[in-house]
Amino acid sequence: MTLYYFIKKRPHLIWYTKNYKGLTAEAIVEATLNYGDWDDVQKLIGILGVKKTAMIFKKNSLHRRCNYRPEVKNYFQLYFKKRAAYA
Repeated sequence: MTLYYFIKKRPHLIWYTKNYKGLTAEAIVEATLNYGDWDDVQKLIGILGVKKTAMIFKKNSLHRRCNYRPEVKNYFQLYFKKRAAYA
């Protein structure tokens, strides 16, 4: 499965556009971590791999103003620290 098909099957994660092919991996990771359920997150990690998903998350979450909800940001910082050893 590709990222395109992953997000196309989950339009509730990206409700603001129908141009799924125009979405970046960063936008898909952000939407999935913020609004997806655990199965969505696991499928995303299965497609990208835990290290790449962690790198995208870390890059986006380091900004002072990021779009991750505080509880999501905290949870996935801990999760990826243990699973991907990125930090």
